[in-house]
Amino acid sequence: MSPFLLLVLAGFLARFGYQMARSPVLPRFAQDLGAAPALLGLIVAASTVTGIVIKLPAGALSDLLGRKRMMLLGCCFFAGPPLLYPLIHSPGALLGVRFLHGVATAIFSPVASAYVADLSRRERGEKLGWFAAANDLGATAGPLLGGLLLFYTASYTATYLAVSVLGILPLLVMLRMPDADQPAAHAATLGERSRQFWAGIAEVLSNRPVLVASTMEAAMYVGYGAFLGFFPPYAKGIGLNDAQIALVMGGHLAATMVAKPFSGRLSDRLGRKPLIVAGLFLCAATLPAVPTLTSIWTLALVSGLFGLGVAIVTPSTTALVADLVETGRMGSAMGVFGTIWDCGEAGGPILAGLLISALFYSAAFALIAVFMAAVACFFMVTVSDPSVPVAARGGELRSRQ
Repeated sequence: MSPFLLLVLAGFLARFGYQMARSPVLPRFAQDLGAAPALLGLIVAASTVTGIVIKLPAGALSDLLGRKRMMLLGCCFFAGPPLLYPLIHSPGALLGVRFLHGVATAIFSPVASAYVADLSRRERGEKLGWFAAANDLGATAGPLLGGLLLFYTASYTATYLAVSVLGILPLLVMLRMPDADQPAAHAATLGERSRQFWAGIAEVLSNRPVLVASTMEAAMYVGYGAFLGFFPPYAKGIGLNDAQIALVMGGHLAATMVAKPFSGRLSDRLGRKPLIVAGLFLCAATLPAVPTLTSIWTLALVSGLFGLGVAIVTPSTTALVADLVETGRMGSAMGVFGTIWDCGEAGGPILAGLLISALFYSAAFALIAVFMAAVACFFMVTVSDPSVPVAARGGELRSRQ
């Protein structure tokens, strides 16, 4: 099996087991432990906070130590922390374990993205699209299996032990990964390694186009987080039942998963910037329509279009960040990208909650849409689009050699 297929399989398995530990099992577990609503929200968001702190140094370390080593370390956190859940008897302990469990994706995700980006430049967008789609498939299937397992066993212990067993699978896959990724040249001293580490982070953080491109993903996830967090209560309020809500959300996720590889391929041929701008504007156009609709079919259509916008943005922004940095800084770049992304993902539900409390759904979603459109306009005027698509540039470079 090729390194790329191994990465796709590892990404699916990692996300599958990890998300199985989250919704709907985690909120139920926290409630049964007596967590107040505010603490419950913090417990659910804890792993994202871990990502904000750890993704950047994890990515930078992979430039020094190699991708495979860091991904193996991340895989250990997929399998180990779930064994602690059965020992938990208080909300505070659950919060601590959630921070620890979040180390898994905080290390694995940016390093895996850097590894995929390293494999190919000409087909970078398409490969990142397939990798993202595999992660989305795991993130969709995990909660389904977790909910079914909890329903049939009525046991949090059995559910989280299953999560631990599933967490071993990405580790086994990564052990088969060849040591093709070469870490940076060995430094003579620990001090020299430390200087290389901080130099890589500083170089990426001073790259304005990388920061702006990463902000595009964060802006999109502000709207995405608002939709995922507040569409279910809105739908309940207009009379949709749980099955109908699941149907709309399922269509949205399906559109996102199916479209990502194809949008990534388009970005390889047409350039990153047109796809990013088009995707953000599509998200901005469809999000405000959601709270104005009451029919399940129109809601399914609009949510599917919103999912298409998400699918257009994500592979293109990831590939653009990879295009903008030197190969030796790829891990640092993906760490910066993941950190800013997590800020948007964490901030979306919080911002939406504040706005909905003050202005209700329609105005809140409209303001978030205006924010996404404004960020897209800022991106259009601050980041230069390559003169030709990536695939064509690769051909030009070969012809000059």
